[in-house]
Amino acid sequence: MNRTYLVTGGAGFIGSNFITYKFESSKDITIINLDSLTYAGNLENLDRIREDTRYVFVQGDISDPVTVRSIFNTYDIQYVVNFAAESHVDRSIDSPEVFVKTNVVGTLNLLNIAKEYWSLGNGTFREDVRFLQVSTDEVYGSLGTEGLFTEKTPLDPHSPYAASKASADMLVKAYRDTYGFPMNITRCSNNYGPYQFPEKFIPLIINNCLTHKHIPVYGDGLQIRDWLHVKDHCRALDMVLLRGKTGEIYNIGGQNELTNMNIVQYIIEYMSKHVESGISKELITHVTDRKGHDRRYGIDSAKIRSTIGWEPEIDFEKGMKETIDWYLSHRSWINHVASGEYQTYYGLMYGGKEESNGEF
Repeated sequence: MNRTYLVTGGAGFIGSNFITYKFESSKDITIINLDSLTYAGNLENLDRIREDTRYVFVQGDISDPVTVRSIFNTYDIQYVVNFAAESHVDRSIDSPEVFVKTNVVGTLNLLNIAKEYWSLGNGTFREDVRFLQVSTDEVYGSLGTEGLFTEKTPLDPHSPYAASKASADMLVKAYRDTYGFPMNITRCSNNYGPYQFPEKFIPLIINNCLTHKHIPVYGDGLQIRDWLHVKDHCRALDMVLLRGKTGEIYNIGGQNELTNMNIVQYIIEYMSKHVESGISKELITHVTDRKGHDRRYGIDSAKIRSTIGWEPEIDFEKGMKETIDWYLSHRSWINHVASGEYQTYYGLMYGGKEESNGEF
């Protein structure tokens, strides 16, 4: 049976990897990619499947009812996978209004229209549909030295970005509790892999090593994050859609907790050995810590492992080597993407007065 997906934010890092993963692993599918192509959206990420007859791109905003309703009018949408989000914490501190519009109002618009089209009346919905809200572990706030985030951990967001994602999650949950809406929420740890926007932590380090620019590190650099390869994340999302229990929340983690300095030092050492010996730790520059910076994230993904059977498959060291090599072999992609708004917005980090490590 053919399934039709509406993937929002499908030109971004995780969204584009998900679309590619689905086309590689499934035959009887159609994917409608709705993306407004803001600074982090890049259709080059989807060059591999651009000509696939199962793929349709629509440029538009998820908060625009006319655009979203037109898609539902044209296609029999069975799955909505909502990646669309403003996601950079530093930007959210500067412009929180933009994050509320996309992440909260946009999600509400998607929920309203999906509810309208999927409703059978009398508080029931089609059995073949599902709304998947792709969220983040940042909604949980910060951990101490011990413990992990579970699906029952209270939400305690500490940045405008995290607050907007938590708000969207609560709307999705409320639609389940109020209307019986067919939904799932996933909350994932930090992703790494190909096609990540250059202002993000790992590609930024790689690019700065290549150009011998300072690598800005917030505070002492000992903030801890759990890292997961984007392909393992995409596979988990697919399994939740196909096997997950409607209404449930699933945490997705890689069990790779490392400090930011661990990541910086690993990349420098790898590139010094394989690219240029002149790349060294001298590039590291400690800068004033970010406002409201969470100290540690750690994901307990026991639920998705035990109930759905998902396990991460990509070894972290192997995945990191492949990721660095991908960026090294796609320098033209980095230069092209970085020549746009990224270069303007973050131009100061390359020798100006203001610096950010673009961690998330």
